[in-house]
Amino acid sequence: MQPSTMERIEKLKAFLSQNPADSFVQHALALEYVKLNDDKSAKAQWEALLAREPDYVGSYYHLAKLLERQGDKESAIAVYENGLQVAKKLGDRHAYSELQAAYEDLIY
Repeated sequence: MQPSTMERIEKLKAFLSQNPADSFVQHALALEYVKLNDDKSAKAQWEALLAREPDYVGSYYHLAKLLERQGDKESAIAVYENGLQVAKKLGDRHAYSELQAAYEDLIY
């Protein structure tokens, strides 16, 4: 039997309390909040993660998509642009192309 979203959130929070700097767990927690339509909590997780570890490139895409859903186009554009810079710096072509496609869909 699959654990519920709330059960996964509780487990992820427990993992995060043991290791607050675990970016993978924090990113996963934000994704679980999105499943519950709790954009406020998801946004807080991704913003804290990127403030602590700006090279965690996968979170830029998800945070920008959340901002798009909320109608905050200006902030979404800024997050995409930051993510593109990080992906380029890291040489992560896959992340760069995903961010670029989403960015272009938003601005054109």
